[in-house]
Amino acid sequence: MQGRPFRKTLLPLVLLPLAMTSSVHGATMSAPVLKAKQEAEAKGYILPTSRAEIVANAKREGKLRALSGLTASALKPMIEAFKKKYPFIDTYVEEIEGTDSYQRFLLELNSGRAKNWDATYIPYDNYKAFLPHQMKLDILAMASLGVLNTHPKMVDPVSRNTVSANSVMHILAYNRKLLPDDKVPDQWEDFLKPEFKGRKIIADIRPTAIATLVPAWGLEKTVEFARKLAAQDVAWVRGGTRGITATMAGEYSVCLGPYFSSVKRTQEKDPAGILGYKIIEPVSLRYVSRIDAVLKIAEHPHAALLWLEFLTSPEGQKILDDYGPFQASVFTPGSVMEREIRGKKLSEGDWSLLLTLDKYEAKIVEALGFPKAK
Repeated sequence: MQGRPFRKTLLPLVLLPLAMTSSVHGATMSAPVLKAKQEAEAKGYILPTSRAEIVANAKREGKLRALSGLTASALKPMIEAFKKKYPFIDTYVEEIEGTDSYQRFLLELNSGRAKNWDATYIPYDNYKAFLPHQMKLDILAMASLGVLNTHPKMVDPVSRNTVSANSVMHILAYNRKLLPDDKVPDQWEDFLKPEFKGRKIIADIRPTAIATLVPAWGLEKTVEFARKLAAQDVAWVRGGTRGITATMAGEYSVCLGPYFSSVKRTQEKDPAGILGYKIIEPVSLRYVSRIDAVLKIAEHPHAALLWLEFLTSPEGQKILDDYGPFQASVFTPGSVMEREIRGKKLSEGDWSLLLTLDKYEAKIVEALGFPKAK
């Protein structure tokens, strides 16, 4: 990790412009903006009230140091495009990946040894632990007021200061030589039929795809489905990519629940067209995937806000679709995923699922009989 050493004495000077610059324009604020500002400040949030204000302060800061959870294929073009749009910001963004890295950074934050960083990626599984370390910027209000070019549903409605530029969708991948297109099921329950019994199905040992059906089905029905699925003698694997590969190789007919983006990437390397996919209903969809926020320790918070906005803006979303690839949010009109789900029944995993997904998965793992990867 690189960047300028952090000096605690600078923090009040950083926060002061955020608090002051929104107030100096008070005379020209519209009534809704003034009301939002007053409500935000009453709850301890900071709310810049114009984009021009954010850009002007970012120019004065002149730097950005961020940690990102984007894949390398998407991160490089994202940084290049951001630098082109904001040439006055000395931008350095570093990829952070893996449980060990997340835990190490969290320990640094908890001990006060984390330095230099303005924005960070928050791993999905550690959301609650990372949340107290983020600056209380009312990004939801900024998005709702049009201060930032971010869809409001990309912002956590409770914390109000974290964003997710990505969505993930769990689908079905299948081998066209073993399962003709016209025989592919439309619904999850169809995989409980006799023709799919006996090592025909491979699935990830972590049942996130099944757990994400709870918003549509409820926990009881979802657990019962998991119990019946276990009786189908499913082959379990650790990681959806392995399941996709085994399916394309003809070891199994179907891979149940891999990421849409992973299947699409694999298809690009499948000139024979062996691997097919289908979006089964209700669509197992999580609105929230990679999460980003501005850290409390940020020395360049306005530049960090522009980085978060860029990730969620139409320009950043196109990069996620082109280079992710296929990882833009469903809230972006015309994104690949948004087009794919049109007219389909959804199981909508929103921000609240962050707090309950691990509990759902635990109950489903039990219903599956505590499977082991082979």
